[in-house]
Amino acid sequence: MTAPRRMVRLEHRLTQPNATLAELDAASELAVEHELATLIVSPWLVKPAARLLSRTSVRVATVIGYPFGGQVAAVKAFEASTALEHGATELDFVLNGGALRSGEDEAVLDDMLAVVEMAHSALAVAGVIVQAGQLSDELILRACRLAARAGVDRVVTSAGEEPAMATINMARVLHGAVGEQLTLKAAGAFTDLSQIADAVSAGARRISTSFNAGLVDEARSWLQEPALVAATSDSDSGSAAG
Repeated sequence: MTAPRRMVRLEHRLTQPNATLAELDAASELAVEHELATLIVSPWLVKPAARLLSRTSVRVATVIGYPFGGQVAAVKAFEASTALEHGATELDFVLNGGALRSGEDEAVLDDMLAVVEMAHSALAVAGVIVQAGQLSDELILRACRLAARAGVDRVVTSAGEEPAMATINMARVLHGAVGEQLTLKAAGAFTDLSQIADAVSAGARRISTSFNAGLVDEARSWLQEPALVAATSDSDSGSAAG
């Protein structure tokens, strides 16, 4: 069973390597105006983002080990520490896919712990970017088991540039691996509401994309609607809506 719509949260992405301070200003305004859960930015933008959003409910997130995840654990830990000092309250770090594919599970676990322990010591959230489209189902399952051992708060489909359909497919595979044990973030290039709806149906509880005002308005309205089809089905069967 997927999460009720009202439990799904929206995240605006500004992680392009050449994003400017002017674009950060616009992204922050959009996130605040539309009451988004999070704004995720490149590491160098964390400090100004935290300053802009300090008096709002929007959380500041950033990416660690971006975009490929091949940095050693000590480097990721330093990135995480710096981001937290600059005001980030959510960290998404990229899985070391090479170590995973090499069967070096303890190295992968140590890599995860380097960021997770740093984040949790600062009461921040830690998510692992699995890059699921590059891994077999067996490797995805191993990665998710290691993530659970490391105490990761969520799994993320990818670094966020993948097309919507690929992201939705990755979300289905990841949700099959983690169920409700870990929160699932679908990060991709969503361009219309039907794609977001499909990602939610696939098990995502957070949608991360580069929103525009029209799409975020549609998404927020849809998330707040009662699930009429499900309610009708439940009433027909004599059970309460979940």
